[in-house]
Amino acid sequence: MLLARAPGPAQTAVVMDRTAPVDRPATGDGVRRSRRARRPTLLIVLTTVLAVLAAGTVWAVTAEGPALRGLRILVPNASGGGYDATARAAAKAMEDSGVTGRVEVFGLPGAGGVVGLGRVVSEHGNDRLVLSMGLGLVGAARSQGTPELLSRTTPIARLTRESEVVVVPADSPFRDLGRLLDAWRSDPAGNAVGGGSTPGGPDHLATMLMAERAGIAPPEVDYVQHDGGGELLAALVSDEVAFAVSGLGELADQVDNGALRVLAVTGGERVPGIDAPTLRETGIDLEFTNWRGILAPPGLTPAQRGELETAWGALVRTPEWREVLRRNNWQDAYQPGPEFGAFLADEERRVAGVLAELGLR
Repeated sequence: MLLARAPGPAQTAVVMDRTAPVDRPATGDGVRRSRRARRPTLLIVLTTVLAVLAAGTVWAVTAEGPALRGLRILVPNASGGGYDATARAAAKAMEDSGVTGRVEVFGLPGAGGVVGLGRVVSEHGNDRLVLSMGLGLVGAARSQGTPELLSRTTPIARLTRESEVVVVPADSPFRDLGRLLDAWRSDPAGNAVGGGSTPGGPDHLATMLMAERAGIAPPEVDYVQHDGGGELLAALVSDEVAFAVSGLGELADQVDNGALRVLAVTGGERVPGIDAPTLRETGIDLEFTNWRGILAPPGLTPAQRGELETAWGALVRTPEWREVLRRNNWQDAYQPGPEFGAFLADEERRVAGVLAELGLR
């Protein structure tokens, strides 16, 4: 979209005084001299006009279009969790980079995120509301019998991927994963594990898959769900659970300050800055990562959907967003709307299959 720009100092106006007398020789050298005399003036005018047009052209090519105004991001879990961290980091990066105007982030927790999902589905045609979500919401919708809600939304973008971590409080007797697994195998019910997602969410799935690979029957595991990373942290430091499995980004501050100790990461590679092995390095044949993305309400026009997709696509190319990824140890997993929609449908089928395979459906 090209926008008209008000004349600035570089846009010098050229005004001709039609009342001034003009010497116009009729013939011969006088005509040629007059034409030659006018050439520098014409060149100045032409140069000025081209400079103004060039400036406008550069602006049109480099700008992403008018800043998106009035955007609101709904967080469907309690503050302090991964959805909240993603939403707030994205909002600040959008504002700082000029992709949008001011962005409002607000919460509507409940039922593992399904309450917030239902709110977004009810906002038919609202192109200024989006939902911060991820694999946990896929599991929550499935475990509560409402997977059709996801199919009614408008996928906008997948943003990030991150490893889960197995963590214990700093004063825990479990100094490494091997000791934890030995105690877990001998008494699964006596060593409760906490997670920040409902059954079918990433923390729950990673825990159950890890138990299965370690030779522990998933139904025997005492998994204690919490509504996001904030509640999970409180349970860990108060010894309500023996250990936890959750996203690194949700517990990064406590890991950095030494309140929590990471025993292992669930991804395929070690995480920079974290002194902990992968599960495969410890003999557990499992690789598991979480992801997060953005959904919008149903009923958007192609133009409305395109505007949102353009804004989020612009965000992931900014230096501000690259710094967010670096600071949180998040991997860039961007997918635009159509690809994200196909991925989301595949994830829903995968979660349903894993739950059925583990006897937890």
